[in-house]
Amino acid sequence: MDVLEKLTILTDAAKYDAACTSSGGDRASRKGYIGNTSSSVAGCCHSFSADGRCVSLLKVLLTNRCVYDCKYCVNRRSNDTPRAAFTPEELADLTIQFYRRNYIEGLFLSSGVFRSPDYTTELMIRCLRLLREEYRFNGYIHAKAIPGTAPELVEQLGFLADRLSVNIELPSETALRTLAPDKTKGAILAPMRQIQTRGHQCREELAKYRHAPRFAPAGQSTQLIVGATPESDLHILRLTQGLYDRYQLKRVFYSAYVPVVEHALLPAKTVKPPLLREHRLYQADWLLRFYGFRAEELLDEAHPDFDPRVDPKCSWALAHPEFFPVEVNTADYEALLRVPGIGVLSARRILSARRTRKLRTENLRRLGVVMKRAQYFLTVDGKLPEGLRFSQDSLLRYLVAAERPQLPPMEQLSLFDPVG
Repeated sequence: MDVLEKLTILTDAAKYDAACTSSGGDRASRKGYIGNTSSSVAGCCHSFSADGRCVSLLKVLLTNRCVYDCKYCVNRRSNDTPRAAFTPEELADLTIQFYRRNYIEGLFLSSGVFRSPDYTTELMIRCLRLLREEYRFNGYIHAKAIPGTAPELVEQLGFLADRLSVNIELPSETALRTLAPDKTKGAILAPMRQIQTRGHQCREELAKYRHAPRFAPAGQSTQLIVGATPESDLHILRLTQGLYDRYQLKRVFYSAYVPVVEHALLPAKTVKPPLLREHRLYQADWLLRFYGFRAEELLDEAHPDFDPRVDPKCSWALAHPEFFPVEVNTADYEALLRVPGIGVLSARRILSARRTRKLRTENLRRLGVVMKRAQYFLTVDGKLPEGLRFSQDSLLRYLVAAERPQLPPMEQLSLFDPVG
């Protein structure tokens, strides 16, 4: 099997991993090295992965051979699928060739578990060492730390990569025992804790010694599969909140389960992926990270799932009429962030603008406020914008109407599909 055939198989096998990002790297150019992590806003130029997403990284598996039999995974050992494996030398050379052609500026490297977690990680380390030391590659590398890998190997991987990720995959320990019996909660959380602790130590060392080696300077992330098991949005959001609090993750990614294998414990192949639910979880995740919300504010036991008709911030606002309306000329930053239609940037612009003048309704749109949502929750000089009249019962209907119309279904294209 030649390298192009391997690439076709292994990029396609990597498309279900959503925990892929090039943000967070800030390493500048170095004399004698090629590449950097800060050549554009996103850190890398744009490229297309095999699943049709516009990304900046070569997103690929080292191998899709796997000794695990996770029921939800297309690469599980019992699934009849074409198998391939790169040698570390092949993948390092391929990455550099793609970089020199300006197809990519970085690498996202994951893998099936070939023989054992330690053996697979050793192959990944060999590949990254070739890139860093032989090819002098200075660009962005995101590597997947495999649960169950020895701590010393995770350490080596962290000093070669910019970001590490350990995928939780399933939101509960019960689901993990049922669908992924080869994995354990402890094996997943142990490298997470190690990455968090070692990263903190590294930052302390860098504060004392400027040239100290950097361990995963862009932090760590993880991925949760949504819809393969019956956990509620509340359960997933509480887990997300705990991961941010305990392990200081940079991102939690959500992946709507795509039925690719038939199994009695999984949704049938005819079931559509819960893409809207995935979208609502990403919106809620944004509220956790940037807006000061907590999981228990957005959902509770009486309402464990998001209303698919409106975004989570609007849902919270509808459930807390006592908080509104907010006076735009006097409210503090935290109160402004709670208003649907006002984001982090527009809230800062409001605070800055009102230092010199009293704001009027026409000023708000220029400051980035999305008035089709915000107009129901704020006042300007004590008055609702444009003299609006509405009841609490009709408010939900107006907010649903304000949502963007749904686009027709889109098909994910492959890099290797013919273009008509």
